Amino acid sequence: MQITANRHAQIAINAHLLSGRDSYRSAGVHQYIVHLLRHLRSVDGGIQFCALLGADAVEPPSSFGMRRSRWNTGRPAVRVVWEQVMQPRVLRRIGADLVHGPVFVGPLAAPCPVVITIHDLSFIRFPELFHRGNRLYLTMMTRLSARRARRVIAVSDYTASETARLLGVPRERIDVVYHGVDPSFRPLSANQVSAFRRRQGLPERFVLFVGTLEPRKNIAHLIEAFARIYDGEVKLVLVGGRGWLYDDLFAAVESLDMGDGIRFAGYVRSEELPLWYNAATVFAYPSLYEGFGMPVTEAQACGTPVLTSNCSSLPEAAGDGALLVDPHDVEAIAAGLEQLLDDAELRATLRRRGLAHARTFDWSRTAEETTQVYLRALS
Repeated sequence: MQITANRHAQIAINAHLLSGRDSYRSAGVHQYIVHLLRHLRSVDGGIQFCALLGADAVEPPSSFGMRRSRWNTGRPAVRVVWEQVMQPRVLRRIGADLVHGPVFVGPLAAPCPVVITIHDLSFIRFPELFHRGNRLYLTMMTRLSARRARRVIAVSDYTASETARLLGVPRERIDVVYHGVDPSFRPLSANQVSAFRRRQGLPERFVLFVGTLEPRKNIAHLIEAFARIYDGEVKLVLVGGRGWLYDDLFAAVESLDMGDGIRFAGYVRSEELPLWYNAATVFAYPSLYEGFGMPVTEAQACGTPVLTSNCSSLPEAAGDGALLVDPHDVEAIAAGLEQLLDDAELRATLRRRGLAHARTFDWSRTAEETTQVYLRALS
């Protein structure tokens, strides 16, 4: 049965993690919040939305109500205090019927029902890959928030199972809502792509990685695998902002003495990413663990053949449109890269399958399904 809401239901969304800076903080969960706010406005559910923003956060869509704090919540410690101390007061002041914490955590003393989104539980599964303070905060607050939330959104079936198993949340309180793929991720014309390659000084053939430089992304194994097949012509291009614990990557490249075979392109704004995907011969994403894996579906939507991991949520994200390998096996990654680079027929098959699979992920549907979660929480 379709659940309907009171015409005056007020939903607050904590958007303090919206970032206007060109860094890894403008990727991942930032993009999730941006697309959610952009598409929620078109959903007909009789709901009024209000975005809660920090002093330096970017603007939400114009159709949203907005409550901007004077606190500089771009600083993590300040944001934590605001979320738990000030946010409940703001929710009372605006008469919120429900609040959505889109990044793991909700206010523990909220005066209304809470929905949270869990993107992955890497800080529990791989604690050694995180700074101690960040890991302890995320583990404690995500566990408490998930247990107290009226509903929990997981971004994949795999993450839903992890949430139930590791956090003790009853499976019936967890809703799976996949991320979408923005329409800007699509095959571009040969002229556009050629002009982009010239501007960026990119070779005709290269392997692309897109993601924050951090240990979970398994970039060290990707670099080692690429070194085993390096022929002096095909390059490896790593796109992504510096996250944490990344110094070993640069040391590995230096020790391999590969000259200009590997390029660190740094953070790239989301509007430029389709050009990078389109220009690549192969997209490689051998991550150790993902809650969903947005770069996989973005690359597929651009028609780029994908190599990714056979574990965590990545088979869900990739469907039948990618070559799956064991991310712990450097030889398997190297063999997969070599196979994709050498086999034009395989690349064409994965391009066709990937394009079809990527079309199943749509941000409008993400917004519609998220609204239904709100309505279930309110009922």
